Amino acid sequence: MPDPTATPAAANPSRRARLSLPVGPGAPARRAGRLALFSLLLAAAAPPGVAAAQTGVNASTQANPVAQAIRNQVGGRLKDFYRPRGYWPLWIVDAAPGPQAMALVDVIEGVGVDGLDPDRYSPDRLRRLIDEARGGDVRALAYLEIALSGALADLVRDMREPHIEIRYLEDSLEPNRAKPDEVLRRAALAKSMLDYVRTLGWMSPIYAQLREALAIAGPGAGDLDVVVPAGPLLRPGMADERVDLLRMRLGLPPGDLFDEALAARVRRFQAERGLPADGLVGGQTVAALNAMGSGESRSDVLRLNLERARLLPDAWTRHIVVDAAAARLWYYGGGAEQGTMRVVVGTPETQTPMMAGMVRYATLNPYWNVPVDLVRKRIAPKVLAGTSLERQGYEALSDWTNEADVIPSSMIDWRGVSAGSVEPRVRELPGRGNSMGSVKFMFPNDQGIYLHDTPQKALFTKSDRHFSNGCVRLEDAGRLGKWLFDRTLKPESSKPEQHVPVPEPVAVYLMYFTASPVDEGVKYTADTYGRDRPALQHLASR
Repeated sequence: MPDPTATPAAANPSRRARLSLPVGPGAPARRAGRLALFSLLLAAAAPPGVAAAQTGVNASTQANPVAQAIRNQVGGRLKDFYRPRGYWPLWIVDAAPGPQAMALVDVIEGVGVDGLDPDRYSPDRLRRLIDEARGGDVRALAYLEIALSGALADLVRDMREPHIEIRYLEDSLEPNRAKPDEVLRRAALAKSMLDYVRTLGWMSPIYAQLREALAIAGPGAGDLDVVVPAGPLLRPGMADERVDLLRMRLGLPPGDLFDEALAARVRRFQAERGLPADGLVGGQTVAALNAMGSGESRSDVLRLNLERARLLPDAWTRHIVVDAAAARLWYYGGGAEQGTMRVVVGTPETQTPMMAGMVRYATLNPYWNVPVDLVRKRIAPKVLAGTSLERQGYEALSDWTNEADVIPSSMIDWRGVSAGSVEPRVRELPGRGNSMGSVKFMFPNDQGIYLHDTPQKALFTKSDRHFSNGCVRLEDAGRLGKWLFDRTLKPESSKPEQHVPVPEPVAVYLMYFTASPVDEGVKYTADTYGRDRPALQHLASR
């Protein structure tokens, strides 16, 4: 998280000014001169109120009647925000309420979609204060400024309050209720306060896009109690009794004609479900239509996934999001999405869990500790058939500790392994065919879950990518590594298990979105792990 008191330029390490202090004869004088110049540059880069606070001069407050009025009226936690910036306003522009003021009121009036009560933030009062301040009265402007900041602080803290659970691997990731001055300092970093408010810049972009979809979701989802029976392919121009059921299911007036309106609705449904949007209703489309039960409307699914997205940080926080439902990964920083890629995630039997941790290091030329069930199913039969463990590219270890010794595979009772009575530790050696590929990114956890490269690139072309034992296989591990380390990762030698610490640990969130944003709106994904219905029941019981 960037320093909330810094200017946008100073908050970005890649843009932070670097002061080179001279050495040698005359250095003290030159150093003093450069320090003075640096102070002037820093003051010039900051808002006037911040510059005044940093230089110890209160001239800007005295020269700005609104700032002086804010100083006289503000108190409590809000004062902790305004004092360091010389009481410079967030909401007042050219002695009048800025457009961000009305934008905040508009957001507040729509927070029912977030499960919040708009009246808690007094939108009618805020509108009245905006009208009263339009005349330019300094006291009215200051009163409005303080009221808007208080409303934003309350709104952000309430909107970020989680309602569902995820496992946090580190205390630093546990959600906490931010103090009002912290909320406002974060907002003050935005290049445009208007855009920050309109786009809900304090929330994840995934949250903001799902929220927009939920706000416009209406009865057009159709009658979810209707089941479309299997049968021959339905196509535009046909007349069939099943077409009438199809129309009811998709929220269109009754009739047995497959007209253009129905074709358009079918294409939209197919696009949302990740199916070929050809407007033809075959077995896949019929199955998708019937997959969502009557108790799980489109709005229900959107609302559930909105609650999941509430767990994520804003885009200014450098972090990675893995969606185990759609088998997709995104990474964020600097206020925006910075990249995305396909991933392979766990099967329904070996699910990728929902949890959040910190990526702390990469391992180059990694070993792969083979799960004992795979040793029994895949490796033991080949050993018993005459192919040695070493020829298969594996080695056996004495135990599961970090101090384990490599042992001859002949010491293992392979018939016992095949029968399931012996569970040896076997690991795959580094190399081109290693299941970990060339690198794995580690965030400490007791389930052995991590992000890693893979040689099985063909899996990324499949629409359903639930094939792993719970770990996350990356389509482009090199690109993610370059983003994490700001350089291309290369091993120093062929030595196995070369650990490279991440310069600044990055949060990773393993999530599960059965509705997620795409360029066309929202894509609905099959509930492969069967998590939606229990989660919806849990939310309904709150």
